[in-house]
Amino acid sequence: MSMAGSQPLFENAGLPVIVMGVSGCGKTSVGERLAEALNCRFIEGDSLHPPANIERMSAGIPLTDDDRWPWLDIIGGLIGDRVARGERIIVSCSALKKIYRDRLRAAAGGRLAFVFLEGSRAVFEKRMRARAGHFMPASLLDSQFATLEPPAGEPDVVTVDVDLPLASIVEKALAGLKDFPAR
Repeated sequence: MSMAGSQPLFENAGLPVIVMGVSGCGKTSVGERLAEALNCRFIEGDSLHPPANIERMSAGIPLTDDDRWPWLDIIGGLIGDRVARGERIIVSCSALKKIYRDRLRAAAGGRLAFVFLEGSRAVFEKRMRARAGHFMPASLLDSQFATLEPPAGEPDVVTVDVDLPLASIVEKALAGLKDFPAR
């Protein structure tokens, strides 16, 4: 499915994309597949968390806004740097609140596209309990849903239901992204 050397799937393939949603929604899987389809780099946003955030979440303690600000600034700055170098990028980041998405936009210095992966708590909990080696325990899922402000009405957002096969989720995300005006 690699597209190295071929034309982008749509005119504004350079628009940075953040794959967002609560833990367990499939941000990494979808982000990796989107990056492959668009022939660009994928970065796992969780890998950019400061160690103190990972310790808190590993202990089952939800993050506060103050915990998240530096992480969001790191992600946004990284996106801005990549865009300035002419690189396309897709990043996974929960981006649960509008203020977080606005912070990412400001730190990146421009427009961002968001792919919002939505679904039921039951689906996400099942996925979280099945995955191994992730620091985020399923016990924090309720705090994620309590924090979530769906991005309805925000610009450049594609919402995809995750109760579909992975290939269909990616296909729907790509179809929605192609309709956004150029950067």
